Amino acid sequence: MARNLVFILALTSLCIGLAAADWNILSKKSKNRDASSLKIYCESWRINVELNNIKDFEVVPQECVDHIKHYMTSAQYTADSERAMEEVRLHVSSCCALQGDGKDAWIFDVDDTLLSTIPYYKKHGFGGEKLNATSFEAWMKQSKAPALDHALKFFHEIKDKGVKIFLISSRSETLRSATVENLFNAGYHGWSGLTLRGLEDDFMKVQQYKSEARRALTKEGFRIWGIVGDQWSSVEGLPGARRTFKLPNSMYYLS
Repeated sequence: MARNLVFILALTSLCIGLAAADWNILSKKSKNRDASSLKIYCESWRINVELNNIKDFEVVPQECVDHIKHYMTSAQYTADSERAMEEVRLHVSSCCALQGDGKDAWIFDVDDTLLSTIPYYKKHGFGGEKLNATSFEAWMKQSKAPALDHALKFFHEIKDKGVKIFLISSRSETLRSATVENLFNAGYHGWSGLTLRGLEDDFMKVQQYKSEARRALTKEGFRIWGIVGDQWSSVEGLPGARRTFKLPNSMYYLS
């Protein structure tokens, strides 16, 4: 009787342990998560996206769409973005011996760095739907994406220091007019260059395309003091910058 009782207790403990491990982020077949463990799972997924541990995902896991929606529309997302820009300011205040010869440069991405695509994703599942490029470009052509205020402020601060600003975007060259109009409408002006993807760039991954765009700048003698972008593909690769800064975005991944 005692042996049977010990066996039953051991078996019960094992089952509980397995159930508790069922929601592990490495398991795509997790079941029966309660609200608390689901929140932990989805926040872990989001953080690992930001750390570039989770790569090349096409959609946000369906069970995490509401969590990503909540984050990307929350005061926390705004605070995280603003803190990132404060770190950029601290870097600029101490790092850069600007030469004032017209060759000091700073690079920005466009979407979800200077302009927000959240209004589009509000209607398209916050990353829970596979991106429809035709629909997305049609929205971009409306030139209604709002500015990200923290980026807008720093954009003008760095420009007023005499630094040349270059925008390198994965948007198509066919969207140049709409992109320029949108940037102007949102309060951006005075950049020195806007690089968009032409037909010859379509066979390159985003990181390679952006690296080549930076290489062209360095060949012209520009010193790239910093890069700000929301995707790792915007800040990785050579030639690099003195310092790179990534803004939060867990709705999509561009490699």
